[in-house]
Amino acid sequence: MIGSGIFALPAALARFGGISLIGWMVAALGALTLAQIMGKLSKAIPENGGSYIYTKRAFGDFPSFLVAWGYWMTLWTTNAAIGLTFAGYLSVFFPVIEHPWLSVLVALGVLWSLSLLNTYSVRASGNLQVVTTLLKIIPVLVVAIGGIFFFNPDHFFPFNLSGESSLQAISGATVLCFFAFLGIETATIPADNIKNPEKNISKGTMIGVILVILLYIFSTISLFGAISPGELAHSIAPLSDTATRIFGGKARYWVAAGACISTFGALNVWILVQGQISRSLALDGYLPKSISQLNRKGSPGMGIAVSSSVASILLLANSSKGFADLYEFMVELTTLTSLLFYLSAASAFAYFAFTRQLGFQRNFREIGLGILGMIFSFWIIFGSGLEIVIWCVLGVLLGVPFYFWKKYKMGKLNDLKI
Repeated sequence: MIGSGIFALPAALARFGGISLIGWMVAALGALTLAQIMGKLSKAIPENGGSYIYTKRAFGDFPSFLVAWGYWMTLWTTNAAIGLTFAGYLSVFFPVIEHPWLSVLVALGVLWSLSLLNTYSVRASGNLQVVTTLLKIIPVLVVAIGGIFFFNPDHFFPFNLSGESSLQAISGATVLCFFAFLGIETATIPADNIKNPEKNISKGTMIGVILVILLYIFSTISLFGAISPGELAHSIAPLSDTATRIFGGKARYWVAAGACISTFGALNVWILVQGQISRSLALDGYLPKSISQLNRKGSPGMGIAVSSSVASILLLANSSKGFADLYEFMVELTTLTSLLFYLSAASAFAYFAFTRQLGFQRNFREIGLGILGMIFSFWIIFGSGLEIVIWCVLGVLLGVPFYFWKKYKMGKLNDLKI
């Protein structure tokens, strides 16, 4: 979950003022709800694919295919955007990287280096993830703790700076804040590579979400207290600017180093996830059989290679665009297509509870939990805006021919059920 969001979101939230803290809390409650749903489903169905498998068990082939295709599409844009972000932060140390083509080449370099690592060893990738997770939270914590000594409560008033109603401001802030929680589902996808998945996926997911919530809210309060909303809103590197205010000019370098580590670690785990999702699609016949095979190291190497190739094409095809425009579009599209993954999981959970399947009970607590997850997902989807919704729908529909192709190969086109 901790990728590039925490390093950039405070500036975007500054236009809302102190009321954005309520947005953080609402997003945190939504993330906890979805994490609990994912954890319970992973216990009942400890299989690779996460929400793809849950949706397939509950609603059949076509809905589950749309969920998996949409999520796979998300990973192409996510990895392209994270690769670009890594190059952007690295340019603090090597300004020549700011040239568009050089930034794309750096992004491609880090994308394929981590693709090779995940292909060689899932265990090595996991060990790298532990190290980068520990290292990337250090600059965030240091700046957040330092900000306490520069805290000015006047920066939180007026409480709502957006010029909109309180409900509109909270809704807008929540949509932005939830972007920083994307990744809740990642532990449910490579279930085959996790020891005791029935227990560890749920446990790891809930502990991770709680720790991230505490870190996000604490750091945001500290940054808002240390820098006025006006200054923060015009900052392109809010954490770095806060560090400079607290510790002096050289602080921007170690914050940039922390951002590089953070994006490097985030890209590492998303590359593993993209291989697992494409493998799940291939196992069900929607993609070539070769993508479904594991190499001798137990890694979905072909799926990783295909997915990274598509992400590379996206980077090369859009290399002439400005960094900010490309990144913002990919982030918005990523957020929405990821929400389809969460919405389908919440719907499957409510269905299993209502029908008393897989050990779930038809009671207020379990059905209510599923409905709450669905309501939250719909709220964020509607808050994303019509343009991004249209792009998301078009992208998901591009995968439909693959579904019909599979049915045609199986001779079941006449019996097709959607």
